Amino acid sequence: MARGGGRTDAPPDVHLRDRYAPYGRVVSPRLSRSAAALRRARAWNDTGHRVAERWAVIRRHPHAIWWAFVSLHLTVMLALTPMMLTGDVTGDLPLYRSWASGALADGRWPVLDFDWVYPAGALGPIVLSNILGESLYQFVWLLLLTAVNAGALWLLTDRGRRTVDATAAWWWLLILFLLSPVAFLRLEGFSAPLVVAGLLMLATRPRVAGALLALATWIKVWPAAVVAAAVAVSRRRGSIVGAGVATSAAIVGLVVVGGGASHLDSFVTMQSSRGLQVEAPMATPWLWMAMLGVPGASVYENVGLATNEVMGPGASVLINGSTGLMFGVLFALAVLVAVAALGLPGARRGARAVDETGVVLLGALALTTTFVALNKVGSPQYVLWIAPVVAVGLALRPEQFRVPALLIGWSAGLTTLVFPILYLPLLDLNPFAVVVLAARNVLIVVLFGWCVLRVVAAALAAVGVTGRPLTPEAVGIGLRSAR
Repeated sequence: MARGGGRTDAPPDVHLRDRYAPYGRVVSPRLSRSAAALRRARAWNDTGHRVAERWAVIRRHPHAIWWAFVSLHLTVMLALTPMMLTGDVTGDLPLYRSWASGALADGRWPVLDFDWVYPAGALGPIVLSNILGESLYQFVWLLLLTAVNAGALWLLTDRGRRTVDATAAWWWLLILFLLSPVAFLRLEGFSAPLVVAGLLMLATRPRVAGALLALATWIKVWPAAVVAAAVAVSRRRGSIVGAGVATSAAIVGLVVVGGGASHLDSFVTMQSSRGLQVEAPMATPWLWMAMLGVPGASVYENVGLATNEVMGPGASVLINGSTGLMFGVLFALAVLVAVAALGLPGARRGARAVDETGVVLLGALALTTTFVALNKVGSPQYVLWIAPVVAVGLALRPEQFRVPALLIGWSAGLTTLVFPILYLPLLDLNPFAVVVLAARNVLIVVLFGWCVLRVVAAALAAVGVTGRPLTPEAVGIGLRSAR
């Protein structure tokens, strides 16, 4: 039936779009999709703002960091409770427990009675965790880890006095969370917080710092890089070395008395038989060769060491020469770090004092990263070698350590994605797993390059060639510009 203006009603079964088409009121499907996308973007933006506001409130709460610490460790404990109730263990703890049981029950002690892959100090946490028996091994191990982690966090928050906006402490908890499969289930869980504590106490209590760093080195070797940086730079190196020597003498003495003098250095000699491990950054080209089917390239299991290694054209050259290359670079960087702090022998020093803490931290980061980037051996816990230096750097020199914190944060996430989540696909040369590992390794190499450039620049500036040395005044300028 006709209505005003000759308009006619459309039949009820006519689509809405057809009904309004003659009057120019068509809604474009593309426009509808754009509007929906805009609404989603606004929703995500609003959500991001709410999360940021909530995070700001949490950071300002004086007890939030400790609640987060308790939550993280309690979550790990609860997640492993079903296993602990059956007396079982996971991660590397089955191997640790077998060594502890053999020592306490059968009288066959690693290092004392046979060659061992770890330094003698590692016997401490491994055997002590068995003090209540095999069935409670996992529980005691986690209790000991919680205690040392609490001590490190207490120092990172300036002995509990600076818990508001404690960026370094929050970052350290994030790393422990991201690397939890190794941070709670491998020996690095003990050595890493000891390094955090040692670095934080270098300036105020060098003897305690030297003892802690020596003890960490006798658990796993990598803290030796931190010790080298401290000795090369610190004006109180005598106290650091003296405490470290006393700690080392005590450990060596116990081994000798126990009859293990001939096995004392076995942790060094046993490493020489290793090949090119799959996860090492230096193994990346050969891992890609194996994935792409290059003749002669493959992944295989080293049964004797329970590791997975890679081989291929030219790999033997790197295997035989990588250790020499790594130590050569370590020596060169150590010399440059010493020059950055002390200048050249016989040369006149500048009027301004060098920022000793900044140079120690930069040197420790450079040397530790070299240990990881140029090592033929690679494991997921190696990222936990670098993280303690970055955490202390964020606490003491935040403007200098933002880039390392970002790189190591992403590296930690990718590391756990590789192990344990994608590890079996990686061994099967799954392309996605190989790409994820390659991305992690690229981040480590980028950090290595960043460290080398910073160390070279600091050394050149210290001898007056170019740039500005790391001085307290330069640090103050950096802090003001950061604000």
